[in-house]
Amino acid sequence: MAFEFQRFVTIGQYLPQPSPIHRLDPRIRLVTGSLFLAALTATTRLPGLLFGLVILFGLLHVARVPLSYAIRGLLPSLPFILLLALIQVFFSPASTEVAPWWQAGPLTVSPEGLRSALMLLMRFPALVLALTLITATTSTSELVTGLESLLRPLQKLGFPTQDFVLMIRVALHFLPLLAREMERIAKAQASRGADWGRRNGGLIHRTRQILPLIVPLFLVTLRRAENLALAMEARGYHSHRPRSSMHILRIHPVDILSLCVTVMLSVGIALL
Repeated sequence: MAFEFQRFVTIGQYLPQPSPIHRLDPRIRLVTGSLFLAALTATTRLPGLLFGLVILFGLLHVARVPLSYAIRGLLPSLPFILLLALIQVFFSPASTEVAPWWQAGPLTVSPEGLRSALMLLMRFPALVLALTLITATTSTSELVTGLESLLRPLQKLGFPTQDFVLMIRVALHFLPLLAREMERIAKAQASRGADWGRRNGGLIHRTRQILPLIVPLFLVTLRRAENLALAMEARGYHSHRPRSSMHILRIHPVDILSLCVTVMLSVGIALL
């Protein structure tokens, strides 16, 4: 279990399921997902985040994405988020209208600090769940086709659409690969005497375990990126050449209905 990094990577993993969300047009899925992300980022009130989390849990159920699988992606970053929440609790400036509950030097505990910490603890899982839902219901080919179709008007303005889409595709593809490389490097270090035996060594011990992985992982990432660039150049890839698509995208009435419902829900999240 100490070496299983890949099982905690949910963003970038496609789960083929016979769900209504999977059957939507990929452009609609991308637009609706972007609207949800924007609404969750823009809302400044706890009821809006609670409403957004309820909607996300419902969408995960409709998309047949296991809830345990979606929540698993939150575990690696949970200690870091808890640390940020503690910083919000003790270092947020107190409101001038309400007296702080406790104060000792620079440390202050106030209702505003607790509210900021609670917003952080709710906003981050909501954003991760939204990204997990988007990538779990949209394959790589659908993502590329949908983004190219949505960004095609920008080509007339000189925007490198194909380069931008390729960058996003490679970034999503590299997430599981990086987790796999971390597993390989951790096992190699453990075989050479590194301390990977304790499973519950606390945050400091886990940080000491992760730090030696950064440099070799960075080098492996650069090597993979160089090999990918050489492979693309050897196969004659050029972004300025027009590309054809195997799938022809068509908007159906259910796609328009889904978009309208998403706009109303997003406005409700932002304004609730």
